[in-house]
Amino acid sequence: MESIDVNDLAQRLASETKPIQLIDVREPEEVAIAAIEGFENLPLSQSQEWIPKLLDILDPDVETLVLCHHGIRSAYTCQWLQAQGFKNVLNIEGGIDAYSLCVDRSVRRY
Repeated sequence: MESIDVNDLAQRLASETKPIQLIDVREPEEVAIAAIEGFENLPLSQSQEWIPKLLDILDPDVETLVLCHHGIRSAYTCQWLQAQGFKNVLNIEGGIDAYSLCVDRSVRRY
């Protein structure tokens, strides 16, 4: 599985011209504490609700970046998406916690 570090993520978010899909698999309570603009929340614990609508929500041909708290749940989701035929999926190393520490300290840590 491929990954992207949070500094590269910040650069991509600031300058991206091609379409990317940004998925946050944390729980809604976690997103309420800390979030990065532009990410769609698809909680891993609620996957049975969104899996049937997956192809209505995401395009398997568009690059997909997946975020969680530290990178574990997002890594699992990346592997699962690849098994479903998604071609270009990247796990965000260190998750939102690393983003808060290295990129934007205004994003709360928890």
